Amino acid sequence: MIELLHQIEQIDTQIFLFFNGFHNEYWDYFMMIFSDRFVWVPFYASFIFVLLKNFPVKVVMSTIVVITLIILFSDQTASGILKPLVARMRPSNPDNPISPMVHVVQGYRGGRYGFPSSHAANAWSMAFFAQYLVRRSKLTIFLCLWALITSYSRMYLGVHYFGDILIGTLIGFFYATLYYYIFQYFLRKHTERFKPNHDIRFASVPIITGLVSIWVIICTSGILSFYSIPLR
Repeated sequence: MIELLHQIEQIDTQIFLFFNGFHNEYWDYFMMIFSDRFVWVPFYASFIFVLLKNFPVKVVMSTIVVITLIILFSDQTASGILKPLVARMRPSNPDNPISPMVHVVQGYRGGRYGFPSSHAANAWSMAFFAQYLVRRSKLTIFLCLWALITSYSRMYLGVHYFGDILIGTLIGFFYATLYYYIFQYFLRKHTERFKPNHDIRFASVPIITGLVSIWVIICTSGILSFYSIPLR
């Protein structure tokens, strides 16, 4: 068993080094900004806007509460329980033997431990829960791509192994699924309009908002990299 775990760890390290190795100054800025949670506040707000335009206030308020709980439980499970319990050092941690091989962006190394990734847990919990509720293919694809790039950015920045991302994703899936069924159990009669055959108004707003946010990140990253302006 110990030998198997060692082999898995070695494979995980090789996967991380492979993805962490694709870097240049422009992508350093892009991934750093993309990984910042506050950059996506307009995107989150646009999703709430769609809910307000389509569903009763009771459902919207309940949805906000449930999403908050999902993120809280995902984050605390990852950061509050598993990280100190497993105590797996981040690749970027100076005490980690592989740290000299890790591409670190502008001195950002994160905390001491990185297993699992709370960024991945939070991003994928939102993506899964939104997909369960709205069930629109275009929005689902965009959310999955957003969560995927968010997850990759954590490896690019050198603060998480692939295994950290994978377990974080599973945590997000677990809490999104659990709270969705609890949500449906108590509010089923109010959420019939979430069914796929319902024509949801303004469904494209979150996608447009997200694409605009990405465009701003692209332009900002270009300007910052051109003038070599530090982010930290």
